[in-house]
Amino acid sequence: MMKIVHLTDTHLVAEGLNLYGLDPRARLDAAVADINRHHGDAEVVVITGDLTHWGEPEAYASLVDSLAPLHPPVIPLLGNHDDRAAFQIAFPGALEDAGGFVQGRRETAAGTLLFLDTNQPGTAAGWYCEERLAWLERELAALPSPAFIFMHHPPFDVGIAEMDRIGLTQAAAFRAVIEPHAGKIRHLFYGHVHRPICGSWLGIPTSTLRGTNHQVWLDFAAGDESLSFSYEEPAYAVVLVDETRVVIHSHDYLYDRGTYAARIGASAEKERAYALGFDAAAE
Repeated sequence: MMKIVHLTDTHLVAEGLNLYGLDPRARLDAAVADINRHHGDAEVVVITGDLTHWGEPEAYASLVDSLAPLHPPVIPLLGNHDDRAAFQIAFPGALEDAGGFVQGRRETAAGTLLFLDTNQPGTAAGWYCEERLAWLERELAALPSPAFIFMHHPPFDVGIAEMDRIGLTQAAAFRAVIEPHAGKIRHLFYGHVHRPICGSWLGIPTSTLRGTNHQVWLDFAAGDESLSFSYEEPAYAVVLVDETRVVIHSHDYLYDRGTYAARIGASAEKERAYALGFDAAAE
């Protein structure tokens, strides 16, 4: 079974600065330490964009430093908060296609991983131009095995108006490229939304998760240009893949309230007494 770790929306700023009252570097450092402790055997760690908040070289330098101890290899992708030129200077060995976009592929025992670049300077919306669409169409047509797609912007609406307003601009063109090959795609992973979401699109299973710094509050009633953020726990996802399964575990890695032992196998009477008389403060 292959293991992939999915992180998203790290939003780093220059080291030593806080963002919305939180320290994004410290929260990413904690994720790296937790991944090394429990999932150092992962095939790859994928970060689906918004690596930094303003795209400054200092923020990318902090990101490089934070990721340096990570045991599995890491593939960082771009989001709307990123700067492609600054990223490529900081990560000279990162993915890059013939057009200079941060996208590419990785072959694994469980299938092909495809990594997409939806960044466009001057807009928070996702952008996938004709050149990138042509690249994706060639990649899908030549797939030697089932594929998993990783990208920042979801190619469909998620029901949160302000996030949908800055979704993928060329959604119809993207769908036209994907749809003939939908049967080859086992899962589509995305970021951008800062929410734990799963579902399907064109019959393709899809998922995203909370970022490692701030989150978007779940509010279906808010209109365009109205968005609330929250301090819900950050998370990373552990993806387990084999020939028949794709299983995704979302892990709130900063959870610190402890665990307790359930009385598995106890008689119903003893289990009931234990559960009703449990004193969390004493644990």
